[in-house]
Amino acid sequence: MFGYFVYITTNPARTVLYIGVTNSVQQRTAQHFQNRGLAENFAGKYFCYNLLYVEKYGDIKAAIGREKELKGWTRAKKEALIATVNPNWEFLLP
Repeated sequence: MFGYFVYITTNPARTVLYIGVTNSVQQRTAQHFQNRGLAENFAGKYFCYNLLYVEKYGDIKAAIGREKELKGWTRAKKEALIATVNPNWEFLLP
């Protein structure tokens, strides 16, 4: 079974949030880590490679729709969503 994931990462200081879609969270966060410091993309520029939150979808269109929805939210609303499953904002992957 194939899956798609909407995920939220942050920088080490937890001051910036990045929302994305992938079919492999572990691979994608590793890519973000490898690209840290690169100004060509948002996640790299702001060092957003620490995973905080994940949702799984069976359909790519649903995942993309959810990604767009979350990107339109305020910072406070995103923080509240993360807190529902990760109240201490612990990094989910090493």
